[in-house]
Amino acid sequence: MILYPAIDVLDGRAVRLLYGRREEVTDYGDPVECARRWVDAGAQILHVVDLKGAFGEVSGIERILERIAKLGVPVQSGGGLRSMEDIHRRFRAGADRVVLGTVCVEHPEVLYEAVQKYKEKIVAGIDAKDGYLAVRGWTELADKDAFEFGCEAKALGVTDAVFTDVGRDGALTGVNLADTVKMGETGLNVIASGGIRGMDDLRALKEKGVYGAILGRSIYTGAIDLAAAIGEM
Repeated sequence: MILYPAIDVLDGRAVRLLYGRREEVTDYGDPVECARRWVDAGAQILHVVDLKGAFGEVSGIERILERIAKLGVPVQSGGGLRSMEDIHRRFRAGADRVVLGTVCVEHPEVLYEAVQKYKEKIVAGIDAKDGYLAVRGWTELADKDAFEFGCEAKALGVTDAVFTDVGRDGALTGVNLADTVKMGETGLNVIASGGIRGMDDLRALKEKGVYGAILGRSIYTGAIDLAAAIGEM
């Protein structure tokens, strides 16, 4: 199982939000230094999120992404990608894969075009709350079933998806194993996100054949030792 250390960037800082709420923020410092720390621990890929972009604002994460990409491991990046030009810009900044969320719901033609051009480098960001898609930095719920959307994304040619339980993200309350496994029944390679609090969660995901897991607050607080986790997974 592939582990993706998360680096969420807000106002030039690496942060963690509780349930995606902007007012519930913990600052973990320089995002490039955080990235270097995870690379030194053995990370084979990093997950970098532009939070200001996710909230619909202009952030200019490209310079930070360029510096992180120079550390020598692939970078998967999402947040604020609303058009093909946004997607092109993120790739030019050094991303190896990009995660598309809100745009998949509001402009599915962009998802289709992106998959046609970039194929497996396009990852669907499926953020769910009570079974429905959460969009625009998780500030709104779309009238769209998350699992139904997973099937549609697979039919469009998407191979991988980040599945986040918004109600657990940043809370260390435990991963939503049942829904993560259910999303995998769509045929997508599912990367679990939200609530992972310790090695037991990772072992449960691996046992169920889940493709990957994004680690946020758990590695920043030391609840999970990233190097040890990579060695075991």
